[in-house]
Amino acid sequence: MSILALVIISLIKIVIVIVALLTAFAYLTYIERKVQARIQVRIGPDRAGPWGLLQPIADAIKMIMKEDIIPSQADKPLFIVAPALAVIMALLAFAAIPIGPAIEVLGYRIEMAIANVNVGLLYTLGILSLNVYGIVLGGWSSGNKYSFLGGMRSSAQMISYELAMGMSIIGVVLLSSSLNLTDFVDAQKPVWFAWLQPVGFLIYIVCMFADTNRLPFDLPEAETELVAGYHTEYSSIKYALFYMAEYINMVTVSCLGVGHRVVPGRGAVPGRLARPGGVGRVVVRRQSGRLHLAVHVGARHAAALPLRPAHEVWLAGAAAAIHSQCVVDRLRRGRLATLEDETA
Repeated sequence: MSILALVIISLIKIVIVIVALLTAFAYLTYIERKVQARIQVRIGPDRAGPWGLLQPIADAIKMIMKEDIIPSQADKPLFIVAPALAVIMALLAFAAIPIGPAIEVLGYRIEMAIANVNVGLLYTLGILSLNVYGIVLGGWSSGNKYSFLGGMRSSAQMISYELAMGMSIIGVVLLSSSLNLTDFVDAQKPVWFAWLQPVGFLIYIVCMFADTNRLPFDLPEAETELVAGYHTEYSSIKYALFYMAEYINMVTVSCLGVGHRVVPGRGAVPGRLARPGGVGRVVVRRQSGRLHLAVHVGARHAAALPLRPAHEVWLAGAAAAIHSQCVVDRLRRGRLATLEDETA
């Protein structure tokens, strides 16, 4: 593929992704308002278009047309840059997210991601960690104590929960033996990682809410305490840009969670742990008259652990779901040396 074709394809993908993210932002706000209205026994937006579907467009026009106020005590350059920085970081974080498998168009193989890089996970987490700068700068540059407190709360919350988010993903890296987000998807064809690491999945979900400042982790805004938190002094389109960054980040962390924990496709229900020869292979062998659990990561043999009688009972129950009880019975009677061939 020539450099010109690569540039054109990349630009087309960038435009499509930006349009999709902005559309998702617009109608996520619509869906959220509709759901909140139903919970509170209200109607919600229903004036602009059928069922209120044009309400996001009306809101965008309203925000653009409203007066843009900059406080006299604000640091004007940073006050203007902060919301733009928040949106730019939110859009950049989505660049390494794979949308689907590679396709071929007019003889060109096109990856369904803007940048399919080998360190896609590190790139995404690194960009997500920069989101805090837009919020902190917005709060500090406003010259308002409430805004400043909101920005400081945001830096403490987002940075602390990113540590837990990174730790929850380490298990996925070990299971896939890669930092490429596309490899995460491919490695889950036998079984979803959410089944193998349910605690890590739950921790990641909690960190998703904290990293995007959603309830109950809305301390940076804290409407009951800090008026509106870090964006108290913002109005017009700048105010909307902060919300745009928040909702785009919600889409990004949701796609990241689906990509490395739950991927629709073959083998979604854990009928067996993994295919022989695949990533994270688990093999049970009989050595010296006892059962041993051998764990393979990729092509490497990681460990061989002897199983106690109580573990053998648990293994029999687990293997019944993995393959069949008769295989375990044959294994325990010594008629089968390994489960590796039987689960092929």
